[in-house]
Amino acid sequence: MIKALLVFNTRGQARILRFFDSCTTELQQKLLRETYQIISKRDVGACNFIEYNDYKLIYRHYATLYFVFAIDSSESEYDMYEVIHMFVQCLDQSFENVCELDLIFHSDKVNQIVNEFFMGGFIVERTPDIVLNDIRTQVRLERQDSGVLTHVGSKIKSAVDTKTEKFKMDVEKKYDIKL
Repeated sequence: MIKALLVFNTRGQARILRFFDSCTTELQQKLLRETYQIISKRDVGACNFIEYNDYKLIYRHYATLYFVFAIDSSESEYDMYEVIHMFVQCLDQSFENVCELDLIFHSDKVNQIVNEFFMGGFIVERTPDIVLNDIRTQVRLERQDSGVLTHVGSKIKSAVDTKTEKFKMDVEKKYDIKL
């Protein structure tokens, strides 16, 4: 099972944090801090699998970002190593050459991608094309819904304006005044 997904830059600043086990904020910060300290000091050619407390840390380094999965012993290290690559591919296709700023300024879209890939510490989908297609479908449906709401909103406004005008005319007639 995946315990945590951590994405941080070369200075240790978190860009994506997702914990699938409930734990305190202090423990989350400790895991992030210690993971950064361990991984940032490793040589480029070193193994990307690390034993850490009760976890295995599987990581990949892309440009200025480290993508790290903390997993338990039931998950395959090689499988998770490949999942990291698929996840980054999906981000890359979604943002056209993803960079750190995309993760910062489009966190809602990034979280949507994370939610399509992982749920409750398990991998839901592995194929970037399917994930992106699902997200495109969601965006299209949201746009359709907002168009319907705009249409309904204008109808409601029209009905309220009509009722207001009728009420105004009734008051003017009843009290023989001009409003």
